[in-house]
Amino acid sequence: MTFEVGQKVVYPNHGVSVVEEISSTTFDDQDKTFYHLRLLSNNSKVMVPEENLNLVGLRPLGDQGEIDHLMAIMEDGNIDTYKDWKGRYKQNLDKMKTGRLLEVVEVLKNLSLVSQKKSLSFREKKMYERAKYFIVSEVAHVKDVEEPEAEVIVESALERSLEKMAKAKKAKSNGKATK
Repeated sequence: MTFEVGQKVVYPNHGVSVVEEISSTTFDDQDKTFYHLRLLSNNSKVMVPEENLNLVGLRPLGDQGEIDHLMAIMEDGNIDTYKDWKGRYKQNLDKMKTGRLLEVVEVLKNLSLVSQKKSLSFREKKMYERAKYFIVSEVAHVKDVEEPEAEVIVESALERSLEKMAKAKKAKSNGKATK
């Protein structure tokens, strides 16, 4: 996959970035092409070798249809739960590394549910914040809104998902009680 200068891309675990330059350099008698990215979250710069683009999961910014689909999934009330902390953390970490929107949404929904029941550990709080920022930043750029507005959109979708899950759980327990 190739990108163009000026194109917005998503760099997993860091959010939306801009390709500022594409340059070639010779190392050990081999020409290497590098993508120079500026991370929009903090204006830091990263160089990614072209042969590592897929390895790091660099991808184009989603489109409006993908974001609409993402929001529907975010508020559907289906949330995976994991019993033990270590298994949950490892599975969530693996999902975050992919940089795929749907996987990051699963992490966000899962940690949102866990935080309703108990306090998140320091590492899970950080992961929750990263997942939320990752989604908020992409929603903001795709919908062309400021990040605070995108954050409200994401938080509202999460709240609806938790409400739907609670209603389904209540209906299920009421059904068992009447049998």
